[in-house]
Amino acid sequence: MSQDGKSLPGTQGYGTEADDLVERYESLVFEDLYRPVLALLPGRGRALDIGAGTGRDAAALARRGFRVHAVEPTPELRRHAQRLHAEPGIVWIDDGLPDLARVRAAGGRFDLILMSAVWMHLDEGERSRALPHLVELLAPGGRLFMTIRRGPVPAGRRMFLVPVDPLVSQAQAIGLTLLHRDEFADRLGREGVTWTMLAFENKNRV
Repeated sequence: MSQDGKSLPGTQGYGTEADDLVERYESLVFEDLYRPVLALLPGRGRALDIGAGTGRDAAALARRGFRVHAVEPTPELRRHAQRLHAEPGIVWIDDGLPDLARVRAAGGRFDLILMSAVWMHLDEGERSRALPHLVELLAPGGRLFMTIRRGPVPAGRRMFLVPVDPLVSQAQAIGLTLLHRDEFADRLGREGVTWTMLAFENKNRV
């Protein structure tokens, strides 16, 4: 939910399906999903997990020594996450893209920003608004990891096709350097679904 109590873009359908999504999301292992970019993970520091879902990735980062701020705007998912992953190194936040108003108001920057299956929920205008906020929150030399879904849109969801080349160009124009790009099949075996994984580094020094 947003600060005014209204649903944020892209959260449609997740609340009503939260109980069913838990087993599916938790069946994926962080180290398997992010194996192509594990060597690019920063050392211990502050991490921001945007769209944290059931908390799988936030918990994995906390176990690796990160102080994690886990952002999840869907209350039903956030409750499951707090129940399943009660690690003391995780702070749970009701916030979301494109503005991340609460995170930005709290101040501070992050050594790692992680977004798994989030970006395609934003339309073109929302993505253009969100990208500078991510750079603002990323520490100099910090890393941004994101996975982007392509394929059929499930009933009741809000998703958009994200052209990857323009995204990379937009990111580079505001100081991000592409470190890794990878395409892979859906880990849950859903027909017609593929993913792009991107890793960026913040080259801005202020």
